[in-house]
Amino acid sequence: MVTLDQVTKALVVAKLPEGVVVPVLGNALQFLSVRNPGAAFSFAVNMTWVFSLISAAVVVAIVVYARRIRSMWWAIVLGMLLGGALGNLSDRLFREPGFGRGHVVDFISTPWMMPAIYNVADSFICVSMVVFVLLVILGVNLDGTRAVSEKQQRAMAEASATDAGKSAAAGPGSAAPESGTGADGTDAERASRPAADGSLGHDAT
Repeated sequence: MVTLDQVTKALVVAKLPEGVVVPVLGNALQFLSVRNPGAAFSFAVNMTWVFSLISAAVVVAIVVYARRIRSMWWAIVLGMLLGGALGNLSDRLFREPGFGRGHVVDFISTPWMMPAIYNVADSFICVSMVVFVLLVILGVNLDGTRAVSEKQQRAMAEASATDAGKSAAAGPGSAAPESGTGADGTDAERASRPAADGSLGHDAT
């Protein structure tokens, strides 16, 4: 992503004069080379140093969190965000007028959608933010698991309570009698008793 962003910017700098509108798809897509000292889409043009620091912080945060990612979608989101941040940070660090104050090369114009001029890195950042919001809404965690909604938690709690109620209603008497108890046990006990003295026959005379 960073390579694509930097290659397109190099081609624009080499081939496209600043301020010249080049229609690509009529008014739907145009190329217009400008130098942006501010944030994405030419916002806050007098805060170049601030956005250089913010971009650097974003890059560090993504690298730290990358070790926790187990989800393919989160890997795509953070990869696109990292590529966009690095693309524009490279411009701010190494382009004129100086380190940390460099102007970002913007050249994509879509007047029907927005009046601002942007670049490939800005596109990566915007798309990653859209997917980020979708993942949060769907409850997809960094490890790929799905967060359980309150509705699902209530349903699981109700199911557990129902199962517990059925077990309590069955009661301890529903258990099968243990071996050696009950009628069979009683009969065995009677058979093992010695007969009464009278049943042994007459005493020997």
